Amino acid sequence: MARVKRGNKRVQRRKKILSLASGFYGMRSKGHRIAKQAVDRAGNFAYRDRKQKKRQLRSLWIVRINAAAHLHGLNYSQLINGLKEAGSPLDRKVLADIAVRDAEGFGKIAAAAKQALEAAGKLKAAPAEA
Repeated sequence: MARVKRGNKRVQRRKKILSLASGFYGMRSKGHRIAKQAVDRAGNFAYRDRKQKKRQLRSLWIVRINAAAHLHGLNYSQLINGLKEAGSPLDRKVLADIAVRDAEGFGKIAAAAKQALEAAGKLKAAPAEA
């Protein structure tokens, strides 16, 4: 079998690692061995946090929807249940955006959810104010 020295491939591989580590501090951006460890660690965090970002955004949307729902006499679970009863296609991302940007529009959505809950018998009708 022929001898392989790997000169060019080795240089390319090391250059790739060091370019991924550019911006890191000290030997983490200069030395190949330490840079490789730093790049691997950073990649693991990036992979993990792409998943966590989705969780954190969903929880933020839920907090915003709950706060807006309370302004209209519902809590979060009642609002979501009412929207499902009404057959609304809105998801949490859109609902949170409406709650932040268009309070009047969210009030109409909450009223529709409340009406659907009352029709299904899952929410007692509020007494009419004089």
